[in-house]
Amino acid sequence: MSDPGQRRELTLADFDFELPEELVAQRPAAGRAASRLLRLAGDTLADHAFADLPQLLASGDLLVFNDTRVIKARLAGERESGGRVEALVERILGPHEALAQVRASNAPRPGVRLRLAGAIDAEVTARRGDMFVLRFAGAATVLELLDRHGAVPLPPYITHAPDADDEARYQTVYARAPGAVAAPTAGLHFDAELLARLDAAGVRRAFLTLHVGAGTFQPVRVERIAEHRMHSEWYDVPAATVAAVEAARAARRAVVAVGTTSLRALESAAATGRLVAGQGETELFITPGYRFRVVDRLITNFHLPRSTLLMLVSAFAGLAPVRRAYRHAIEHRYRFFSYGDAMLADRAA
Repeated sequence: MSDPGQRRELTLADFDFELPEELVAQRPAAGRAASRLLRLAGDTLADHAFADLPQLLASGDLLVFNDTRVIKARLAGERESGGRVEALVERILGPHEALAQVRASNAPRPGVRLRLAGAIDAEVTARRGDMFVLRFAGAATVLELLDRHGAVPLPPYITHAPDADDEARYQTVYARAPGAVAAPTAGLHFDAELLARLDAAGVRRAFLTLHVGAGTFQPVRVERIAEHRMHSEWYDVPAATVAAVEAARAARRAVVAVGTTSLRALESAAATGRLVAGQGETELFITPGYRFRVVDRLITNFHLPRSTLLMLVSAFAGLAPVRRAYRHAIEHRYRFFSYGDAMLADRAA
């Protein structure tokens, strides 16, 4: 990542870096909490195990988790008239309808029928930008069909076909609300034992839901990042979570977002200046210069070069500190991306 001047507009080059291919984690660590954790606090970096987290937080601190559940959103098949297709369900619109990316030699038009996974009949009913509305035949719901016949939608940089291990490990242990097509990966490091140790240390927890969309992997296609427009994602911040945040604030304890998705949901729900419970769609694009209203600390994995997630982390912890942290992570052979290691970062002053 280059070092931008104080007055220069940020571009994609400011968030670029060279990553050795062998540091892209293809499989998770042997145990969820067995990953490494890089602590970033201002100018200070420290290497830890993720299992050290209870010692890095204080009694009364609040962890906010995203309890979305990854659905088996990927379906291979063919057109009724011939020709291979691959559908990636982006969002379930109703019991028998979904919005999906459809890869095919030619973009399907409304009325085209698909046979997916050798078992599902679906019809393209409309096009919405780069996506297609699919209507699924039969009595079973979209979610039931995906659960029976779909494949885990692993990120494009993971090269193996999804297997039973991925079905278990590309899912948080507290996943509850089905609807995500990518895992909230910072949460993959938590297991029941670590959660129990955090409880014993007096660390509080709260939950929200943000259904991570496939757009999280879409590249930024404009050089000037101010011109980029984020994909929309649905979120729900419950009243109990708002109350937990207010209690942590009153006790002068830290609000710790577990993952960029939890942070985006909290900050979206506080767009008016005050955190408000409720559901909504967010297209919040967080870049350096954003004023954070809710979150004090962030647990996050190491992200793709030139990605909106790296821009968010740089906005939160500071562009120069994050640059140093990523150099340190590469030099010390941390594992990157969804199945990789994590960082605990303080909000920049």
